[in-house]
Amino acid sequence: PEEPVLLAELKPGRPQRYDWKSSCETWSVAFSPDGAWFAWSQGHCVVKLIPWPLEEAELCKTSERKNRGSKAEARSRGVAKEKTLECGQIVWGLAFSAWPAAEAGETDPACALGLPCLILATGLNDGQIKVWEVQTGHLLFSLLGHQDVVRDLSFAPNGSPILVSASRDKTLRVWDLSRDGRSVQGWRQVQVLSGHVQWVYCCSISPDCSMLCSAAGEKSALLWSMRSYTLIRRLEGHQSSVVSCDFSPDSALLVTASYDACVIMWDPYTGEQLRTLRHVPLHSAVDYSSEVHTSSLRSVCFSPEGLYLATVADDRLLRIWALELRSPVAFAPMTNGLCCMYFPHGGFIATGTRDGHVQFWTAPRVLSSLKHLCRKALRTFLTTYQVLALPIPRKLKEFLTYRTF
Repeated sequence: PEEPVLLAELKPGRPQRYDWKSSCETWSVAFSPDGAWFAWSQGHCVVKLIPWPLEEAELCKTSERKNRGSKAEARSRGVAKEKTLECGQIVWGLAFSAWPAAEAGETDPACALGLPCLILATGLNDGQIKVWEVQTGHLLFSLLGHQDVVRDLSFAPNGSPILVSASRDKTLRVWDLSRDGRSVQGWRQVQVLSGHVQWVYCCSISPDCSMLCSAAGEKSALLWSMRSYTLIRRLEGHQSSVVSCDFSPDSALLVTASYDACVIMWDPYTGEQLRTLRHVPLHSAVDYSSEVHTSSLRSVCFSPEGLYLATVADDRLLRIWALELRSPVAFAPMTNGLCCMYFPHGGFIATGTRDGHVQFWTAPRVLSSLKHLCRKALRTFLTTYQVLALPIPRKLKEFLTYRTF
């Protein structure tokens, strides 16, 4: 694949403030599941919501003049407008989800027609989770319970109104945002998951909604059942804090990224380590003379078709990995990267930086092989154990369980 090309860069629109309360880091970026909206925590307690039926050509217009022109054109077409959400606290985590019309009322035209509306949950510095209606930018409600920073958020990918939050109070909380989950006291907290002894950095729900992975400042990641909300197993193998995790689109693989400069690929059903991707320094790209943990990882994510991974590390590089290879297939230089996320339909990656910027990079577009499509379709509803029980040749079982790529 070709090296990633920087398509555009967004910068905070406010003058820099240097007090600890505001901060300028972009700790989280998110695309809505349909790819129609993009959100980024741009620092200064602000989230920017950007409508996203952008053509690639429009995305390349990085000059301020052209951006103004495209916004005016969008307004004249009656397209949804960019919004600024004033959250009042540093924003750490972001997550989109559809919300049943009956819950949202009729402030969103889509909800008035009986269609689900889009919501954005924001995890804040004071432990609150504020939930916003995307189309209007209105604050719908707040979720209270965490005692410290809400570091990450994950909605159930199947569209059910279940939200999981990860916090520096060392717990994960499961929230039911459905009509049945609401009471006089507020929205129902289904479960508090305790088991970590350090800050929880990241949480990810598997696409089949059967499992939850959480990563804290510990050498092991925890895997939970989303049915019983009990601990399934500890995934032990890293030599330093695990800070990021993500499931493959078919739920058959789980990747964890750590400050030890490694990504480990796991079979979440068996707990087996399938592969380790080591972030070897590129001396030609960076001067390492005075740095120690230059390859400490910050973020890892799967591509939508499940054939690539993207990682952001402290060595000022965005790396793209092919699933079947042990070394990166492409690099891009980026400074102070904190997070990364693929566009839901593929083709590019959004990264957030410690300077409050967001960058959009081209990503390899791949036509999945028929073999991979069949594997993905089967693994969407078959566990590793179910595959191993099939009366099929051993090599086919190894392929279906990602033992051979």
